[in-house]
Amino acid sequence: MAASNFLQFEKFHTANSHGHRWVGQVVVTPAPFKVISRLRVFRRQLHFENPVNVSPNHRKRKGGTVTPFGFRSGDLVKAEKAGIVYIGWIGGYTQTEKTKNISVYDHNWHRLGQFSPTKVKLFKRSSRLCVAV
Repeated sequence: MAASNFLQFEKFHTANSHGHRWVGQVVVTPAPFKVISRLRVFRRQLHFENPVNVSPNHRKRKGGTVTPFGFRSGDLVKAEKAGIVYIGWIGGYTQTEKTKNISVYDHNWHRLGQFSPTKVKLFKRSSRLCVAV
């Protein structure tokens, strides 16, 4: 669409032919390109978390917007696992008797992995936008 400002589709007529042609020139220059997406925050389903309900179908919690490890959903973090460093956004956590993990997602909101809270470092608090790094 930006190129349409620099090009014109004009009529032409010569002794042997007539018609239309594109006139103008577009020069493409390098420029930074960033992917920006909205943070996907999923709200809790409180009716599934009622402690009075002791039926076998009682569902576990699915994360939340604030973790007990000092992070919030959407915080930009650096996480390390098996010597590989990942940069992404907090999307949730798991805290059971056996495991404590934080889920980290990329800018397309695909999960990069689950990381130990001790291996996750905060870069920037949530701005409610995910910008590809």
